Amino acid sequence: MKKIFLILLLFSAIHSKAQQAENIIIITTDGFRWQEAFKGMDENLARDKKFNQNDSSYIYKKYWAENPKERREKLMPFMWSVLAKKGQLYGNRTLGNKVNNANPYWFSYPGYNEIMTGYADTLINSNKYPANPNVTVLEYLNKQPKIKGKVAAFGAWDAFDNILNEKRAGFPVISAFDKTGGKNPTAKQQLINAMLADSFKPFHEEECLDIFTHYGALEELKTNKPRVLYISYGETDEWAHAGFYRSYLDAAHQVDAWMKEIWNFVQNDPQYKNKTALIFTTDHGRGDLTKAEWTSHGPDIKDASEIWFAAMGPQIEAKGEMTNENQLYQNQFAQTIAKIMGYTYEAKHPISKEILGVIK
Repeated sequence: MKKIFLILLLFSAIHSKAQQAENIIIITTDGFRWQEAFKGMDENLARDKKFNQNDSSYIYKKYWAENPKERREKLMPFMWSVLAKKGQLYGNRTLGNKVNNANPYWFSYPGYNEIMTGYADTLINSNKYPANPNVTVLEYLNKQPKIKGKVAAFGAWDAFDNILNEKRAGFPVISAFDKTGGKNPTAKQQLINAMLADSFKPFHEEECLDIFTHYGALEELKTNKPRVLYISYGETDEWAHAGFYRSYLDAAHQVDAWMKEIWNFVQNDPQYKNKTALIFTTDHGRGDLTKAEWTSHGPDIKDASEIWFAAMGPQIEAKGEMTNENQLYQNQFAQTIAKIMGYTYEAKHPISKEILGVIK
């Protein structure tokens, strides 16, 4: 009887180890509202001439359906056909499932700091804040012997050099118009760098178009096979600030398509297949109670702290869209990321506990 018990115990341990996430890809799309994520296009904004870029027919043709569930599937087909079926989605406030910023500022640098450090540091109160004094979960993971040297980050916004404290962190942070590929770029990386340098710059020197961030990160994934990869897309926020609702929806739809491309690669690569977790979230919300405030966020916009969170991968139970009344906070993401990878994230600053129930 003891032998049978030991064999079962050993089998259980081996099975558990096989299911452990060995890699993780974290994707954020800046300022993308939970309203569109869970309900699809907003008819009021699509009809409004101030916001529809004089092209409501395009918006309706591409994204409209009578049923909110159909609308969200048109806007984010990968999220709802794959992520929702194989993972967990949090933040549909119409069901009482709430996710919020814990920081009081509700804009980007404080939000990304909170995502990456598990700490709503009130001293970080500006997008121009210097190098982050807090150690991010990415930096922590890069210090672990099995992961060291296998972490990379790509962000459309140049502030990520400071947010992730590239000088101290010990891993590459390719932000805005930084070249990718280091000293020995591949032919594809050389082409990406050349196109990036010659590209249209609607957001000036602070932020590149998302397509360059995406292809830089994808080539990194294919070439150097990082175990921890962070990708931050920015156009959802930029087009929202401009009041361009059509472009905002298109940017979100494109991020969803890119996420599908990344996941398809992952699931067809021996290093990554069935060993990789995917996290998808945002840094802050936007206005909605007052429709015209959808373009804005920050502490003066009452509902701009409302966000969402999604995860799938090994050891992440396939619960789908969470329908229970609950309150989660952004500062829980960092420890959740660490736990998915089998670590307990530690730093000198406070770190909130992980989201219970994400890991089996």
